[in-house]
Amino acid sequence: MSLQTINPATGETLATYEEMTSDEVRSIIGKVHEAYLGWRLTSFRSRAAVMHQAAQVLRSNAAEYARLMAEEMGKPVRDGVAEVQKCAVGCDYYAENAEHFLAPEIAKTEARKSFVAFRPLGIVLAVMPWNFPFWQVFRFAAPGLMAGNAAVLKHASNVPGCALAIEQAFRKAGFPENLFRTLMIGSRSVDTVIEHPLIRAATLTGSGPAGRAVASKAGALLKKTVLELGGSDPYLVLDDADLDLAAKVGAKGRLVNSGQSCIAAKRFIVVEKVRRQFEELFVSQMSAVKVGDPLGDNTQMGPLARHDLRDTVHRQVEGSIAKGARCLLGGTIPNSRGAYYPPTVLTDVSKGMPAFDEEVFGPVAAVVPVKDEEQAIETANDSPFGLGGGVFTRDLARGEHIAAELIDSGMVFVNEHVSSDPRLPFGGIKESGYGRELSHYGIKEFVNIKTVYVA
Repeated sequence: MSLQTINPATGETLATYEEMTSDEVRSIIGKVHEAYLGWRLTSFRSRAAVMHQAAQVLRSNAAEYARLMAEEMGKPVRDGVAEVQKCAVGCDYYAENAEHFLAPEIAKTEARKSFVAFRPLGIVLAVMPWNFPFWQVFRFAAPGLMAGNAAVLKHASNVPGCALAIEQAFRKAGFPENLFRTLMIGSRSVDTVIEHPLIRAATLTGSGPAGRAVASKAGALLKKTVLELGGSDPYLVLDDADLDLAAKVGAKGRLVNSGQSCIAAKRFIVVEKVRRQFEELFVSQMSAVKVGDPLGDNTQMGPLARHDLRDTVHRQVEGSIAKGARCLLGGTIPNSRGAYYPPTVLTDVSKGMPAFDEEVFGPVAAVVPVKDEEQAIETANDSPFGLGGGVFTRDLARGEHIAAELIDSGMVFVNEHVSSDPRLPFGGIKESGYGRELSHYGIKEFVNIKTVYVA
């Protein structure tokens, strides 16, 4: 079997990679374990030095990595550069803070000394998606390696070039040669990797079905998992909202990465009093986005990552319209080469339509009209997902209360779209997964929280 990458903007086959055999995978895992045995004993100072160097490697090669992302999955180069720079920030953040985050915690007991130590687990398997092919990996790898763990990466099959580039970046930075390795395998081989006795835990960012499969397999083997899955993030536009701001921020949040983001703004739950005005402003913002060649310097939105993904989005749009939604913008497949789909706005969306019930992984916004704040909150929570969300209101105390107390999700932003930040925990609830990445919570997901008692 082989893994093939196809440029979504042109349909051109870029490269073909032979899938690793089971013997090759076992050999790599053995080498990673040997690297881990030495790495776990290194000081935080030593780890930080090479992690800072990884940040420098990323910054120095940002243009090259951005072009690779553009060619493999269609991300505009300027967004790719920003993604790589964000990875560098994450590396520096954990290089500077890991020792503090994992410092022993003294516990007062009857013992002469008792404390909690945080020690690495071993090799962590990372199953990562294609939509943010660098950031998703570094979001896990920077804290994981700083904690003293090792890693094997099973990246999405359409971004193998990115996977190999990340592996090489860690080598260039001075990490042990086999501490972080890429496994060129398909999804059907993941179970076998999880079964390997030297794999101690797994983290996955991806779809609900993929998350369930990994969690089921790992759970049967009593191995820790962290899952960051899909979302259908609700954005409440209340009757006192700054509508210009809501439209501008909402469009940016919906179209980030061509709409292919778990935390993209997806359901705009708008109080009827301001609904018409918001729709007019929102359509204007959505239609102003420059769609084009991802290699173009001025392109704001490129193609979707694959043609089959584009076709799925279109079926969801058509299915919603068939059930009563109205299309205010877009909604048709362009008659052009590439997996492009236009910025699209649907209104009169309600429960029972794909645009409400499902995660739409593309540039499609669903406007859901409601009568008041109470119904807006009820509608926001009427979803199997619980990843992110937003509240637009001029009353900041009102927005904070709704965000902190009333929206069922892992992250809620007031008057801004959801984004990840190394300083803040990232993750969801319900069918959006469990566990947290980033901040001090993320680095503690894959450590042995060990009690030490000296009588």
